[in-house]
Amino acid sequence: MSIIQCIGGLLAILIFLYIYYWRRNRYGSLPINLPIIGMLPSLLRHLFKFHDYLTLILKRNGGTFRFEGAWFTNTSFIVTSDPLNVDHIAGKNFGNYGRGSNFKEIFDFFGDGILNSNSNVWKQQRTMFHSFLKRKTFKNFFQQTMKKKLENYLLPFLDDVSEIGAQLDLEDALSRFTFDSICTIAFGFDPNCLPNKFNELTEIAYQKALTVIDEVIMYRHFIPSFLWKLQKWLHVGQEKKLREAEENLDRFLYESITFSKQEQRKYNGSEEMDECYFVREKARTKEGYGKEEMSGKFLRDDTLSLFLAGSGPASSGLSWFFWLVSTHPIVEAKIIQEIKDNCPTQEENQIPSRDEYLDKLVYLHGAICEALRLYPPVPFEHICAIKSDILPSGERVSPNTRLLYSLYAMGRMEQIWGEDCMEFKPERWVSETGHIIHVPSYKFIAFNTGPRSCLGKDLSFIQMKMVAAALLQNFHIKIVEGHPVTPKISFVLHMKYGLKVKVTKRCI
Repeated sequence: MSIIQCIGGLLAILIFLYIYYWRRNRYGSLPINLPIIGMLPSLLRHLFKFHDYLTLILKRNGGTFRFEGAWFTNTSFIVTSDPLNVDHIAGKNFGNYGRGSNFKEIFDFFGDGILNSNSNVWKQQRTMFHSFLKRKTFKNFFQQTMKKKLENYLLPFLDDVSEIGAQLDLEDALSRFTFDSICTIAFGFDPNCLPNKFNELTEIAYQKALTVIDEVIMYRHFIPSFLWKLQKWLHVGQEKKLREAEENLDRFLYESITFSKQEQRKYNGSEEMDECYFVREKARTKEGYGKEEMSGKFLRDDTLSLFLAGSGPASSGLSWFFWLVSTHPIVEAKIIQEIKDNCPTQEENQIPSRDEYLDKLVYLHGAICEALRLYPPVPFEHICAIKSDILPSGERVSPNTRLLYSLYAMGRMEQIWGEDCMEFKPERWVSETGHIIHVPSYKFIAFNTGPRSCLGKDLSFIQMKMVAAALLQNFHIKIVEGHPVTPKISFVLHMKYGLKVKVTKRCI
């Protein structure tokens, strides 16, 4: 019997077993675990609705289960939505869980930035970012940047869309807005990916690159590494898309670094340029990086981490927020009334940006928390065990075991949020006295928990409140009838088909 006949016979047997077990287990609680290929076919079959499928599996298995990948492919992992497990992994026993070599392979484009780092290198980078993001002067600069971008671009752009009656992909507009804002903060210039006129919109390869990278990175998590590495070597399939996106973004980043250094020499300490991330950090050095081009590589890695944290997740969170609010008119009316009651002016295109006003928007804050609970911008976290461990749920963890904790599933668990967990209810965040109810970060996990929790959480709320208040008090946003809204399978929780809306001016 030839080798081809043997392989054909083996495949036929596996297909038969898969169909047999699928028909017996189609309403069951676990993916089918087949010889050799493990649970991979079940996962690939449901990949188009991965986050909801994973949520269903976790609900039916007490919040934790072990996914068995194909033999010899390193695609097995433990996945959990149990808050006690998450608190143990990301907090109490944080020292036993790191990124692992598999993580760095998957996220290789992000180099030596904080996303990929461990141990002392990670601590040094986090300290640097903490020092930068928590300064009062930076916070003021951040708010002024958002205010200018809103007043000069996003609001005039939506005015124009309203006047001509065009349909708009609001997610795309918000993605351009956040990308421009991060560029201003990181480099000291605005690339104007978002114009102030609808007919001036153009495709910009480097701005779209992060979305492509998010998508391909997601697939790398579940496809055997030898397969995507072969695609990368052959420059085909998803890896071809990834390489082109990486080249476009890299070219933009290095050109922006060069521009920032030139501007710093020109302005030499002006207030605005002093707050520019690259200029502020241009003199930093790292062991092993002596030449100027290596210094540029180090700056590129750090700034790419800043883009990853501040562009895609921000536009994702805002997109899901506007979709939820637009489909819940009672919530929308309450937010608008709160803005009218607490903001000092209702003049057209004026932005409530001072903390004393933003802090009064308690119901809006609750609505944002609800959107982030149901649709966390980063839907899962990927870590690796260093030593053996036992999770609070009783699951045994061996060294080098990969673990995923699903932020998306955690927002949909009855044992955390109650039987109404699938409902959009900002009221769950507001106390009887009108204050925000605090929920531990290992339960409300949109900003992660433990030592790796998001440093930009407070700034994210400021940004989202400013954008939400500005748009809702000036415009009525209506989803285009029949437009499907569903999560895209990507590392950041984008919308698969965007967010198509009609925008009309709201009477003040």
